[in-house]
Amino acid sequence: MNTTESQAREEICRVGRSLFERGYVHATAGNISVRLDDGFLITPTDACLGFLDPARLAKLDLQGQQISGDKGSKTIALHRQIYAAACEHDTHTRCVIHTHSTHCVALSLNAHGPELLPAITPYFVMKVGHVPLVRYHRPGSTDAAQEVAALIRQYAARGTPIRAVMLPRLGPNVWHDTPGAAMATLEELEETARLMQLQANTPPLQASDLDDLRQTFGARW
Repeated sequence: MNTTESQAREEICRVGRSLFERGYVHATAGNISVRLDDGFLITPTDACLGFLDPARLAKLDLQGQQISGDKGSKTIALHRQIYAAACEHDTHTRCVIHTHSTHCVALSLNAHGPELLPAITPYFVMKVGHVPLVRYHRPGSTDAAQEVAALIRQYAARGTPIRAVMLPRLGPNVWHDTPGAAMATLEELEETARLMQLQANTPPLQASDLDDLRQTFGARW
C-alpha cells in the first residue's frame, strides 16, 4: 500500500466519522469511495461510517473487481459511472460520497421538478450548483447508474457541470477532488435543503444575481 493509498484510507475514515458524528449519516447508511490510479477504495457493505477501519476498506481494480478488504458496497457500480462521466470534463474528480441526509431525502419525497432545489442562496449556487433528480430506482440499480452518468454528461454539454445528483427516497451523491471537498459540498447541499424546508416559499435568486455569481466566482449555474 503506497503513501497515496494510505492517506486516502485515513481520509475516508476521517470523513466518515465526521459525517456520522454530526448526523449526516446514520446506522449503516451511506458510502464513500476514492478513485486511485490503480483502482478504487470504497467503504464496505453495511458498514457504519462512524467506525471504519482503514485496513478493512474494500479495494477494487479498475474494472471494479475486488482485490482486498471487506466486501465493498454494492454502490460501486454507480460510483464508477460517476467517475467515468465526471472525469470527461474534470479529471481531478477523486471522491464520491453518498448519504441518506434527512433534509435532502425529505424534500425528495414530494419533489416533482427536474431538480431538487432552486437557486435560493449564493453559496448553494457557488459550491453545489444544479442537483438533478434521478427517477426512483432500488438501491444498487444499474439503471440508476446509467441515468446518473447521462445526466452528468447532459449538464456538462450545456456548460453547467454538476457535482451532485439526488436519488429520490434514498439520498444525494456528491463528488469532488478530495473527500474533504466532497464532504463540504454535501454539507452545503443538506443545509440548503434544510433552509428550503424551513422557508418553503422562498423565491430563487434573480437572473442578474446569478450572472453576478457566474462572473465573480465562476459559479456553474
